[in-house]
Amino acid sequence: MLLKLVAAGTRLPAWVNEGCHEYANRLRGDFRLTLIEIPLGRRTASDTSRAKKDEGERMLAALGRDATVVALQVDGKPLTTPQLARWLEDRVHDATEIAFCIGGPDGLASEIDRRARLRWSVSPLTLPHGLARIVVVEALYRAVTVIKGHPYHRG
Repeated sequence: MLLKLVAAGTRLPAWVNEGCHEYANRLRGDFRLTLIEIPLGRRTASDTSRAKKDEGERMLAALGRDATVVALQVDGKPLTTPQLARWLEDRVHDATEIAFCIGGPDGLASEIDRRARLRWSVSPLTLPHGLARIVVVEALYRAVTVIKGHPYHRG
């Protein structure tokens, strides 16, 4: 199964890229992860809605028609690692790819939320987008280790 992390923003610090690559490279075989960076929309002080809409359109184009969409939202559903593992395992039978979407500074476009099969919160805190990327990728890796019976997750 292909797991896509579709995230707004293209110029993140090296530590973010290194952290994402570390966990993405560990995902091989049945579960693979790829990062798709979406350029941020142009913002003005008086109007951020156009930028958010542009980001949403770019995300939708990157998703493809058949992807199962997960919207990363502060007010989404919190999942434990075993719950995330079960959710992923259930999708193996009805999805070829799952796209986890992280919005830009103003959040996700409503079009992404409407298409989402799951609205997932990795924390009740608002996280910097780079840190959220690493948390999501590590959480996915951890969930896959639970599925495969690997001892990484000892929770």
